[in-house]
Amino acid sequence: MTPRERWLAIFAGEKPDRVPTDYWATDEVTDRLMRELRCSDLEGVYNKLNIDGVTRIEPPRLTLHHPDDPEADIWGLRRRKMDYGAGSYDEFDTHPLAGVTTVEEIHAYKWPSAADHDFAAFRQMISKVPRHRFVRSGEYEPFLLYCAMRGLEQGLMDFLEYPEVLDAALDHIFLYYYELNQRAFEIGKGTIDIAYLAEDLGGQRGLLMSIDDIRRYILPKQKKMADLARSYGIRVFYHTDGDVKSVIPDLINVTGIELLNPIQWRCPSMEREGLVRDFGDKIIFHGAMDNQQTLPFGTVEDVRAEVLENMRIFSGARWICAPCHNLQPITPTENIVAMYETIHEHGRL
Repeated sequence: MTPRERWLAIFAGEKPDRVPTDYWATDEVTDRLMRELRCSDLEGVYNKLNIDGVTRIEPPRLTLHHPDDPEADIWGLRRRKMDYGAGSYDEFDTHPLAGVTTVEEIHAYKWPSAADHDFAAFRQMISKVPRHRFVRSGEYEPFLLYCAMRGLEQGLMDFLEYPEVLDAALDHIFLYYYELNQRAFEIGKGTIDIAYLAEDLGGQRGLLMSIDDIRRYILPKQKKMADLARSYGIRVFYHTDGDVKSVIPDLINVTGIELLNPIQWRCPSMEREGLVRDFGDKIIFHGAMDNQQTLPFGTVEDVRAEVLENMRIFSGARWICAPCHNLQPITPTENIVAMYETIHEHGRL
């Protein structure tokens, strides 16, 4: 099977020739793998390690900055590089909605438009995607963006303090992404395989917000975006970090997710056997290779053992072997290679 055929088979509830694999990593890790494995690009890494990686494309932006701040992105967010020794990441340096207290201020803010994208260029990109790869396009993660614009603490407080501000801002974010995704899905109809919906609903121990707030503010618009994707025959990939078992029934029954990522099984309620027992007949499990302890700090033997353990646990369900979030620079190359070599060697179905 080709990588795309494996993904299609597992979404269709059929048995692929082997356990599919995926790849999530920081740029530093990808650059290191290309160098150490002597590959000229990411496709070379995929081929070298037999990874069924996804091709991601999005309509290019014609406008790169907010009209009121040439140093900010289209949302008015400035970023700065934070060095943590092994690499760096972008930290939000401004929160343009931090001082807002009224709905009128939200409506007066200069929100981006889906029209500020090059759809002609996107049409060309669609025509050139590799057909042996699963194609991902379309994204939606509104509350994360809202917290960036508002400030994380205030964003979480708004469920109680300024719910009308939260509601109004999420409406603007939804309308932007709905139009953007709809135009992209129309252009890529028949080629785009999967869309990415996400919201980090959990921390290491329990939900970050109440289940009632999730049902009130998050799920209804998620369902509309998922329904949009499905109307074009596009599957729904859903990402949420953390301890989220209590909300999985809602994600399945309301949002209609088909795949759950990343399966952080070291969180208290995310025990893998229980997830398979309760949801194994309903969704695909994506991830579950622990990148908090095993991949960065374990031995090659630890990594191999975890691959085999996951194979046993998920044998009665549909599973895509992948790290449970981006591989970090602290993760040894030999552990990454061991993960993919082990699943390739033992993952025949």
